[in-house]
Amino acid sequence: MSQHIAKPRTTAVILAGGTGQRVGLSIPKQLLKIAGKAVIEHTLATFEKADSIDDIIVLMAPGYVPDIEKIVAKAGLTKVTKVIEGGSTRNETTERAIAALGEGLAEGEDRNVLFHDAVRPLLSQRVIDDCVTALERYQAVDVAIPSADTIIVTRTHGEDGEFITEIPDRSRLRRGQTPQAFKLSTIRRAYEVAAGDPNFQATDDCSVVLKYLPDVPIHVVAGDEYNMKVTQPVDVFIADKLFQLASTAAPEQVSEEAYRQLLTGKTMVVFGGSYGIGKDIAELAESYGATVYALGRSTTGTHVENPEEVDDALSKAYGETGRIDYVVNTAGVLRIGKLAETDNATIEEALKVNYLAPVQIARSAYKYLAETDGQLLLYTSSSYTRGRAEYSLYSSTKAAMVNLTQALSDEWAGDGVRVNCINPERTATPMRTKAFGQEPAGSLLSSEAVARTSLDVLLSELTGHVIDVRQQDPTAGAARATGFEQALAAVLDRQDGV
Repeated sequence: MSQHIAKPRTTAVILAGGTGQRVGLSIPKQLLKIAGKAVIEHTLATFEKADSIDDIIVLMAPGYVPDIEKIVAKAGLTKVTKVIEGGSTRNETTERAIAALGEGLAEGEDRNVLFHDAVRPLLSQRVIDDCVTALERYQAVDVAIPSADTIIVTRTHGEDGEFITEIPDRSRLRRGQTPQAFKLSTIRRAYEVAAGDPNFQATDDCSVVLKYLPDVPIHVVAGDEYNMKVTQPVDVFIADKLFQLASTAAPEQVSEEAYRQLLTGKTMVVFGGSYGIGKDIAELAESYGATVYALGRSTTGTHVENPEEVDDALSKAYGETGRIDYVVNTAGVLRIGKLAETDNATIEEALKVNYLAPVQIARSAYKYLAETDGQLLLYTSSSYTRGRAEYSLYSSTKAAMVNLTQALSDEWAGDGVRVNCINPERTATPMRTKAFGQEPAGSLLSSEAVARTSLDVLLSELTGHVIDVRQQDPTAGAARATGFEQALAAVLDRQDGV
């Protein structure tokens, strides 16, 4: 009769000993804010979400352990079990991690360990899972990607500078990333052997296994181009842009009953609720038991560009229900034309409706949403990544919605208010039809699909995210693709989303 063998526990060790000198900072680079959060918080959140990771240990630069403890507590990262000071070298930091991992282990017990650079915040769940799976067969695992560049070997000749001595075959060259994954017993043994070498030093852990345990094969898992390391000043800019452009998968509710349980008794205010996406969101939420105030010019006479009318609408909803859980703004105007030929009235309308109105809605909604740990949901357009001719007003105001979302999510995080932004692909709405006329059937995303994804986002714990909704997604428009893969693809084929 076969016995069930329990899977070994898997621990992620976040190596955060860098000082930030190469990016010109006075604080460790892992504490630098990117996309509204410290770099290390993004990294920790990735491992927190990974089903294959049981717990997390952080090795932090000396003197900054309390900073990490505050981040962990505020973000509710429950898998982080220890935050300890790293050593003066990478070797010493790893040795401290190995010692901490061995505490409490029974004799003969082993565990999986993934060492990951804190300043690689764009790690995908796929790479984490592939590393853990590989440890079922191998004792040591590295993550790497092919080198797109030709690698040269040089030698310096005095004041004459460097000269090429060798050009290795690029087809066999790989660029190493992290995580690096091991059986704890293996990496411990490698460091024990290395301790006998008076010249021992290493910049990564796989090299320690390779040199001191040469009989242990090191399996290579395919990494990702966007699993970049924030090391140079330009990396800060690139990482921030990748986060800005990255779409996020909206969590899908498990059943119709789940929607009812989550929405019954809740109050939702929808500006732009007369038609299109706003109307569909309002009807969908109401069908699941929410009290919905769908507001618009043609139905309730509500003009979003008028701050007093926005205040009155929110005050009425709060007065009648005693709460406001969700505020949604889908109101917008699309005016196409050359800026030099656009009159002042058209410019003012676009700015008031597409930019000032969401700002006023956010300001007025804040106090109500702070009471309920609620969410503000805004909308952008796929043209926000690059303005184009004859779209200057629309594209620029939609880009502002992304920045407003990310800024407010950071500003309001301490008060429990979430802010997100939906980025629909070209969508069949009355506003789009008015601007472009009838378009080929099947070429546009349905407003119902956008509404469904919007509801999923409202019911999620996401904040500060741009959620792409794309027609080619097989799940009826709900954004399900891997965030950064989708982001990079989307940059290549942005279209006139409305």
